[in-house]
Amino acid sequence: MKRAGILNRHLAGALAELGHGDGVLVCDVGMPIPPGPRVVDLAFRAGVPAFAEVLDGLLEELVVEGALAAEEVDAANPAAAALLRHRLADLGPGLQLVPHARLKELTAGARLVVRTGEARPYANVLLRCGVFF
Repeated sequence: MKRAGILNRHLAGALAELGHGDGVLVCDVGMPIPPGPRVVDLAFRAGVPAFAEVLDGLLEELVVEGALAAEEVDAANPAAAALLRHRLADLGPGLQLVPHARLKELTAGARLVVRTGEARPYANVLLRCGVFF
């Protein structure tokens, strides 16, 4: 058994398969998930695990070179907007915002979807994997 890091075997395995440029959608329980991407559903009950906890864990494991969120997050979920801006502040382009409809379209091209138990709207972000060298 792993001693530290991500213990969920499905998530750990999916992360190990990611490559440069692959997309990882971290989403709330209300985000529609299109057919295609591999899905690791961590939702246990409303709010568990929280979006922030899952995002923090993924950011410890991944190299991220870009991130997209819905522009509606500012008005609909200011806490999630602040969290995303703070956690992704070190990215070169920073957090980019697109209309929610466009974010949903782009999820079809993601390689992995990680569904959290978050039950607040617009707690979603599409991460683009980078490389460590």
